[in-house]
Amino acid sequence: MKIKLLILFSFIAFINIHAQEYIFGKITDEEKHELADVNVINIRTDERVLSNRDGHFMISGRAGDILRFVKTGFDRFQWKVAPEDTKSSLNINMVQSAILIEEVEIKKGLTGDLKLDSKALAQSKKVEKLKSDLSRYISQKSDPRILAAKPGEFVQPKGQGFSIGKVKNKWDDLDLANYIVSALGTQYFTDLQIEQPFINHFVNYILQTGFERKNILKYGYMSDADLMRFQRTVLNRITTYKAPPKQK
Repeated sequence: MKIKLLILFSFIAFINIHAQEYIFGKITDEEKHELADVNVINIRTDERVLSNRDGHFMISGRAGDILRFVKTGFDRFQWKVAPEDTKSSLNINMVQSAILIEEVEIKKGLTGDLKLDSKALAQSKKVEKLKSDLSRYISQKSDPRILAAKPGEFVQPKGQGFSIGKVKNKWDDLDLANYIVSALGTQYFTDLQIEQPFINHFVNYILQTGFERKNILKYGYMSDADLMRFQRTVLNRITTYKAPPKQK
């Protein structure tokens, strides 16, 4: 009986020692709005999860682990897990990245010098008069005799017009790949353990394995939703990319 109890206690102790710990939390922005689709990465285990639409996430980890939080448009954030973090929910606050505002040209105003200001105003009046004269000239109807064809000249018949063929895409895959690398930054790929010389190769692999991009190439524009869709595809395909090729 004593031996059975000893075995039972040893088994319980083994389970407690090797039990998987999880870290829970909620991610918000500076306005306390929940942030969905935030990449949460455990640097030690390389486990990656996405926060749900309410900003909640759950990832395995333990005290001492480093968690990295990544989302387009926000500064990257890191958190070192403390022992108490495995017992209570984390509140993670992410800060929006600074956006550079284009320089605004300030037009020259009045200086107070009557001589200089009168010249500037006089020039403005000349410009206004020129615009007015052009507008009046354009609005006048031309004499039909001026536009009529001269004897012996060919006249293009009126019709429905004709097609000039398919409009070319504004981007190709190379443009799209360059934009993705620029938007996500090289750190995003190094976090995925993709070495810098192979970043473009990896991006093209994702594009060529089913990532829908027809409208992106057509209009030369990739929205935040498209960028997030690309990141989801990365998480689904990176294992296949890193897998060693099968030997024939």
